[in-house]
Amino acid sequence: MEFRTQILVAMLLVTMVSGYTVVNMEKKTPLSPMVEKINSLQTTWKAQDNFGWADLKDIKRLMGVLPESKKHLPPLRPPVLEMGGPLPDSFDSRQQWPSCQTLKEVRDQGNCGSCWAAAAAEAMSDRICIHSGGQMNAHISIEDLMTCCQSCGMGCNGGYPAAAWDYFKATGIVTGGPYHSKMGCQPYQIPACDHHVPGKLHPCKGELPTPSCERKCEAGYNVTYDDDKHYGHTSYAVDNDEKNIRQEIMTNGPVEAAFSVYKDFLTYKSGVYQHEEGEFMGGHAVKILGWGVEESTPYWLVANSWNPDWGDKGFFKIKRGNNECGIEDQIVAGLPKLAQKKE
Repeated sequence: MEFRTQILVAMLLVTMVSGYTVVNMEKKTPLSPMVEKINSLQTTWKAQDNFGWADLKDIKRLMGVLPESKKHLPPLRPPVLEMGGPLPDSFDSRQQWPSCQTLKEVRDQGNCGSCWAAAAAEAMSDRICIHSGGQMNAHISIEDLMTCCQSCGMGCNGGYPAAAWDYFKATGIVTGGPYHSKMGCQPYQIPACDHHVPGKLHPCKGELPTPSCERKCEAGYNVTYDDDKHYGHTSYAVDNDEKNIRQEIMTNGPVEAAFSVYKDFLTYKSGVYQHEEGEFMGGHAVKILGWGVEESTPYWLVANSWNPDWGDKGFFKIKRGNNECGIEDQIVAGLPKLAQKKE
């Protein structure tokens, strides 16, 4: 009995020590004080301790819109004419065009500054489906766009969103799904990674080089590279009048936007983001697919490219109508050419 008691006491001590050790291993990350402050402000959004594992240089690498991108904007398209009365207070492309599955997807740029290509490929894919009446479904390849468009910038080291749409029109882009998906001609070659707290993947650390441009489809795909290409019919910018942006989205589908990321955006969890504090991190490209109003605050509904585990299942809301962080300044898009072959 005495020996058994000794064993039980020893087990209890181990448990206590283990618990003590766990508690003492819980260290606040560099973003923790900011999370606490944002939540104490009771602003329009909630923060959480994302990116606890990361160095700022690794995070900044994800911001892939080059500083001079605004100089590359194509001509403005005349505002789309209003149809059917005033614009609704809320709109969600996923509900408007439910047969277009790409609208519901959130891609993962991995540890690569390819957001400019990811957001473009997402919106291009959506618009091909929308303008074909749901008859054509194509996952436009981030890989092909990022690696082969020389005029677009520097691949994983950043690029110009507007140039991606010009390339879509002039050269065409093949199809390609996520990393290791075996989907399309050229799936993405950069592994997915955790853009939040450590999770089921691995932290987005280090610097991966831009893959080389390969003008061929992966082995086993039964369509040639040239035959797999999809083309844009037009490439244009939308002026920064939020009503015109809404009309464009409602008529033609999601658009690509670039905005300035500040440190507090990294902590986004839910609600309508507006910048409160923190240093500038870089320019980032995203896809705007709708809008709405939350507790009297108007917002844009936006898809990020940091996988579905970040933010609100990969999406976020940002304040609308005041050009928050420049979100309304660089809106680019284009109409697809539904025939795959370039004329």
